[in-house]
This record gives sequence, structure tokens and C-alpha cells, in this order.
Amino acid sequence: MRIVLLGAPGSGKGTQAYRLQKDMGLPQISTGDLLREAVAEGSNLGLQAKTQMDSGTLVSDDVVLGIIENRISATDTAAGYVLDGFPRNLVQAKNLDALLMRLDQKLDATILMDVDFELLIKRLTGRRTCSKTGKLLNIYFSPKEELDACLKAGGELRQRADDNEDTIRNRLLVYERETQPLIKHYDNRGILQVVDAKGGMDEVYIGVRGALNLVLS
Repeated sequence: MRIVLLGAPGSGKGTQAYRLQKDMGLPQISTGDLLREAVAEGSNLGLQAKTQMDSGTLVSDDVVLGIIENRISATDTAAGYVLDGFPRNLVQAKNLDALLMRLDQKLDATILMDVDFELLIKRLTGRRTCSKTGKLLNIYFSPKEELDACLKAGGELRQRADDNEDTIRNRLLVYERETQPLIKHYDNRGILQVVDAKGGMDEVYIGVRGALNLVLS
């Protein structure tokens, strides 16, 4: 089964893709991870990506697509895979369609992780890392006992520099602008499933599996 997971930053795409990988044996394919691996390996595409990243520009779609093609052609993807975070816009979606057609593959489902933006802002601006234990916490959602335990252990609740509200609101606006046409693209093809992703990880995963069961039935 070949799946695309769509969702704004903080919607839980990576978490749900990892669970699908564990439970269904479908490799989780993240473009960020693929790019880092290609650069580390020093492959031709990796070197092209590194040159573009070092110059401060976004990695071009043709390089990203080439790296994805190598990955989805590997033997462990014969039963399918989960694309996590790609495509991000309509151009990438159409390029992916053309690639899959050339490889004689097709997408079975596109799952949209639907979360209210105000909740996402709390999820992202509230993220903290305990400097003592490295544990990921959230000042809005983590139990007070866990937050206090970090401080009592002599740690600090550290926030990433880019987890500020202005930066996050801008990222969400970019996501909304670029992803709306993409959602329509997959809905018109009849493979879009929308999952309410505002609950806990287990609750959301039940929704994801339910959406996939609809596709398979």
C-alpha cells in the first residue's frame, strides 16, 4: 500500500508514519532523512543537494525527486511505503504522479492530518527540551509533575529558536497556501482521506488506521 501523509507542522505526520511502519511494515520515507543520508553517502544526488543547501537555497525538486525515486525503487518498498512530508505543493504532486506512472506504481491513499491552527501553535510554541534529561515536553500539555521533575533535577526547559509564534504562524500560512491546491488534487482523484488529528497519538492512530481500512475495503 502506497500512502502520502499530509499535514501542517506539528500535526503528527512523523509519529503516525513511524507507527504505520512498525505495524504494517511499510517503510517511512521522509525527504529530510533521505537528503541527509544522500549527503552523508556522497552520492551524485547527495552532492548536488549539498551544493544547493550550502548556498542557502532550497534543494531543487528534480534532485529531491531523484532521491525519492532511488528510495521507492528499493526492494523493501515492494509492499508499499509511507511518504512523510512530500509532496508539499501541487507542482511536486504532479511530478510525483509522473514518476509513479513511469515506475508503474500508484498511490492508494492520501491522508490529511487535520488540526486547527491555534492548537498547532500551542503544540509548537509550547515545545521544550529538558536540558538535563533530553526529554521532550510541552508547557501546555505535559503533566505539571513532568515539567517540575526537570527543574528539580537541575535542568532547564529549553525552547528551539524557531519555535516562536511569529515564525510558526508564517510556516502555517505557507503550508495553507501551498497545500490547499494539493488537497483538491488528491480529492479529485478520490484517494483523499481526512483524519481528525487534534487528539492524543493513540486516538489519532485509530483514525489513520480506520481511514486506511476504508481504502482497503
